[in-house]
Amino acid sequence: MLTHLPNLLTLFRIAVIPAIVGAFFLASPYGNWVPFALFAAAGVTDYLDGYLARSMNLSSALGRFLDPVADKLLISACILMLVASNRIAGVAVVAAVIILCREMLVSGLREFLAELRVSLPVSKLAKWKTTVQILALGFLMVGEASPTLIPSVMIGLWCLWLSAALTLITGYDYLRAGLRHMIDHPPPSA
Repeated sequence: MLTHLPNLLTLFRIAVIPAIVGAFFLASPYGNWVPFALFAAAGVTDYLDGYLARSMNLSSALGRFLDPVADKLLISACILMLVASNRIAGVAVVAAVIILCREMLVSGLREFLAELRVSLPVSKLAKWKTTVQILALGFLMVGEASPTLIPSVMIGLWCLWLSAALTLITGYDYLRAGLRHMIDHPPPSA
């Protein structure tokens, strides 16, 4: 199971995180382009692992567990590094906090619902949120190193705020679905 190609791609996404974090410390422009290139490669594996798992009939419980964990680790690490390097600064940090808080909320919710044997499928809007989030972080990684004609920082910040708005909507949807199960399934008595 672990050596199936979709799971290896997911594991790559986790393994590349330290390299992305380290690349932020390179001098500009390498400190912009190297993390972006690694992040882009990780983003491609996010699409490919699910596609290959479905098309090759290699879906597994391990893959269903690892994929969202890899996504959350990658996004969280990149957001933290962008904040630490002041590429996300000022009021834009609020958008980053919204994204990180939603990721923790949904992770906790999925863990709780797993105990009830209830799945929380990813919505189409959540997939769009992830796409916008990846675009935002990519543009912000490139930042000021982009060609003059491409306002990477502005595009990245707009996408970050759009992603934060979509994060609130999808987080609310997941919480509402989860609360229904929490109310319907009271805790067992001691």
